[in-house]
This record gives sequence, C-alpha cells and structure tokens, in this order.
Amino acid sequence: MPRRNPTELEIDLFCRGLRIAPSCTLERDARSFSRTRAGLGDGLELIIESPEKDIWMNAPVLEGFAGQSSYLLKKTDGRYAIVDEAAGENYPVRLPRTPAWYADATSSGAPMNQIGVLQGTYLGIYVGNTCAFWAIEPRVNCKFCTTGLNVGANERLEKKVDDVVETAAAAKAENGITFVHFNSGWQKGWGLNMAAPYVKALKERVGVFVGLQAIPAAKEKFAKYDWLIDCGVDHFSFCYELHNPKYFADICPGKEKFITQKLFFDAMEYTAKKMGKGKISGEIIAGIEPLEDTLRAIEYITSIGAFPTVCIFRPLPGSDMEHYQSPTYEEMRIVFEHVYHCMRKNGIPMGVIPNIEVSLVVNPDDTKLLAPRDAAWRWYDWKLRTLKVLARPLIAKQLRPHAVAADARLSPIPEERQGPPA
Repeated sequence: MPRRNPTELEIDLFCRGLRIAPSCTLERDARSFSRTRAGLGDGLELIIESPEKDIWMNAPVLEGFAGQSSYLLKKTDGRYAIVDEAAGENYPVRLPRTPAWYADATSSGAPMNQIGVLQGTYLGIYVGNTCAFWAIEPRVNCKFCTTGLNVGANERLEKKVDDVVETAAAAKAENGITFVHFNSGWQKGWGLNMAAPYVKALKERVGVFVGLQAIPAAKEKFAKYDWLIDCGVDHFSFCYELHNPKYFADICPGKEKFITQKLFFDAMEYTAKKMGKGKISGEIIAGIEPLEDTLRAIEYITSIGAFPTVCIFRPLPGSDMEHYQSPTYEEMRIVFEHVYHCMRKNGIPMGVIPNIEVSLVVNPDDTKLLAPRDAAWRWYDWKLRTLKVLARPLIAKQLRPHAVAADARLSPIPEERQGPPA
C-alpha cells in the first residue's frame, strides 16, 4: 500500500477510524470529546501535518468500527503520530488543546462550552428547540442523526443572544475564529426567524462571517432569505443528505413527509442565484446511497454555483444506523476527487476566507491534493491564490464589528415575529 498523502489519510481515517495507544495522554493534550448537535463531532480533533496545507479532522474513535482499524495514535517523546500498523507508515499529527474559554461561563452563568463548540477552527452553535422530528410518534428523525439525544443534554437548550455573543467573542480572542455556523433541526417553520437576532448581534458586536443551516422556508416565504442576508448572513447551507429520492425518503422520513427534497433544491437554487458562487453549500452524506448518486449530487450542487459539503457516513453510537458499515476508502477517494474536478469545472472559489477548517468533513480545498498537478490544476490554483489576495480588504472589513440596518426581529412574513431570548 503506497503512503497516503494528507487528504488521503484524512479520508481513510474517516472510513476506518483510529485506535488510541496507552502512551497517549489525551486528557492533558487534546480537546475534550463533545457529543453535541448532530453528533458528528464526538471524535478526536487532530491536525494532519502537511507542507502545503495542514488538514483538520475529527477522527472517529468511539464508533465500533474504529476498534478494528490498523491506524494507531501513539505519543513518543512528547510528539504524536498515527502509525499504520498494516503498511508500516508513520504520519506526524498535532492535537489542538481544549480552549481556556471552555471552562468559562457567560455573564448570565451559562457554561460557554454548552453554547458553542469548536469543530476544527470554526464555532458551531445549535439554535432552537430539539429537532421536532424527534418529538413525533412514531419518530421521523433522520436515521443517522443523534441531535435528539444531545440538545438539552450535552449542550444548553436555551441560548440567549448575549450568551452567544460572549462565547463567540471569547473564541475569537483565543482561537482567532473567523466563522460562526448556526444550525437547527426542524422548528416547524421558525428556524430562520430564530437565527436572525443572533446573526445581527455577531455582526455588530463581534465581527465574524456567519453561516446558517436550517430547514428551508416554504417557497412562498423565500423573502426570508433576502431578509437574513440583510441581517448579515454570509453563507447558507442546505442539508438534504441524499440525492437518490428513494434513499432520501427512507433515511430522512421527516424531511420527506414535511419538507420534500424538491424544496431543498428550490431554496438552494434561489439563494445561490441571490448570493453568487461559493456562498451556498449543499450538504450530503457519502457512503449510504450508491456511489453514482453521490457523484450526481456533486455535479448538481456545483452546477448551480454552490459547493458540496460532503460528510463521510459515520455510524454514530445511539443512532438508528449505529450498526451500519462505514464506507470504503476506495469509493470515498473517488467522491472527493470528483468534488475537486466539479469545483474547478464550475469555477467555484474555495479556501478564500482564512481560518475556516471544518473538522467534520473533507473540506473542498483539501481535495486539491487528490488531483494531478497538470496545467489545469496550476491555473485554478493561481486563480484561487489571486482571489485570496484581492479579497483581503473585504475580509478585513467583515471581521470588524459593524452596524446592520435590518430589523432582526421583524420577518418579512407579517404574521411571523419570533426570536431567541434577549
């Protein structure tokens, strides 16, 4: 087996997991394990060292399949490395430490690590009540998800605007975050409304880029997206999971019954047209539906100017799919090489904003390590580097607190007025 490059190693670790040697002292050296939100971030945060681009990932260590992995994390003379015992290869890694603010509380007494969590280099925050798909009998939650087991248990259910602002400010001061991502389960139509005051407050009081992933609004209420852009949203993500309609209906019964796959597509296309290339993402899972469907999903998402956020399927403990098999490295490498080629074909920027490394997925700009370095590769890479330089003044402006004129508590849909606790 040839030596993996950093992105190939990342993919293989997502597929096979990681064992921990007795020499490791994770309680002192690593970020604490945290089962929050959908549950994907309960593994070991690590950085795969690379001369070109360090790779951040959240390696599966608690899932059953990880116990059979040939990959073993060892600590020798104070340094960490992943040893592939089957191939005899050694890969140096670093472990990011638990930030000091995880032990702090907001001025209202809320533990900051129950408000938001670092996943890679960005701050992830769940807003709203527990996903309502978990409250229906019989349950109609997405079968791979554990949100209903985590929200209100491992993370605070009620998040005041001031709590979120203080937590984000602490993460920016200590960790240099540039991006805060809000996500929400099904809130029966209120998810977008709930997010707006948080977005406006972060823009005005912290100065960060803000992303939002929520169940789409009904098509006749797409004006909400215009309003949220005015409130300061920089990025929308649409978590439609599976491209094959039959798999979507089976794995995501609540989304099939109450939302429909088509509404995800309509909302994604509307916002992509509104905001331009590279500011919208379609979130999908690779390793459940047939490979050709995942490849078609990547082609569709990039064809509308969005970028694919592709999560390698992870059979989470406690989920309905806990005992499903994780996918193979060979198929997942095909998936992410396809991500790179479709991004390049459609001229979609990636990696422009600094310090956004999402540890739960293979980031689009990680995928350039999978493609041959031909003339097309060099031309696309040059364009991306040039765009980074040209974007610096705008990025610097967005990372300073600034006023937002929009009213975050007044939805453009007259009968809908709702927000989080003040």
